[in-house]
Amino acid sequence: MPNEDRTHARQLLATLLPWLVLATGIALGGWFIGHGFIEGRSGDRFVTVKGVAERDATADVALWPLRLSAADNDLAAAQARIVRNTAEVYEFLQRQGLDTTQADLRGVDVADAFANQYGGERPSAARFVVSQTVMVRSSDVDRVRAASAKVGELVRSGVVLSSTQTGYGPAGPTFLFTRLNDLKPGMIAAATANAREAAVKFANDSRSHLGGIRQANQGVFVILPRDQVAGIPEETQPLKTVRVVTTVEYYLTD
Repeated sequence: MPNEDRTHARQLLATLLPWLVLATGIALGGWFIGHGFIEGRSGDRFVTVKGVAERDATADVALWPLRLSAADNDLAAAQARIVRNTAEVYEFLQRQGLDTTQADLRGVDVADAFANQYGGERPSAARFVVSQTVMVRSSDVDRVRAASAKVGELVRSGVVLSSTQTGYGPAGPTFLFTRLNDLKPGMIAAATANAREAAVKFANDSRSHLGGIRQANQGVFVILPRDQVAGIPEETQPLKTVRVVTTVEYYLTD
């Protein structure tokens, strides 16, 4: 090649090289930006599902407050009646097969009708009202439940029972389930599996593939009455249902 042609080629290459470098940079930059945009968009694709797990449970502890009352114009006589009634309650519990060592006495309350400034002018039938609570605690839920159905025996023997809860009749037992920690691992696993089943179905219906977990929330365990009846709270029923709802977010891929 003649020297003039080589010189001309070098000059042409020197002129075009910056433009070639610039074009290549723009092309690569566009590829990276587009690829990053695609990756970013795919990261935004996820589905939120909930998984539910339920287990039947039976109360393992019963608390039964028996509140005794005695009224008299003589404070000593009212107190003596409370002592006798308390002894009768313990005898009743023993007849029902309950361990009375698990029962304890709560503080004595004394109300003086004459000290009530809002009592009006008409004198009370009995000046003093003495109250005391025998708190029964037992792991034998069935015996406590059976004994509470026979509490009328105490009333017939002259023991006056008042409610510690509603003010209408004797208070019944409270039934507690305390072994929740024994159920938690299996229920969480079941709820998570239930959530994944729902996510897989959604992914299949949307012609996507299920990716990894984006975010997860274990949820709160709740104890419900097995038979949900209006006006009957959970703690008064020995048969219960434990429920947990987990929330899981899964990535979706093409």
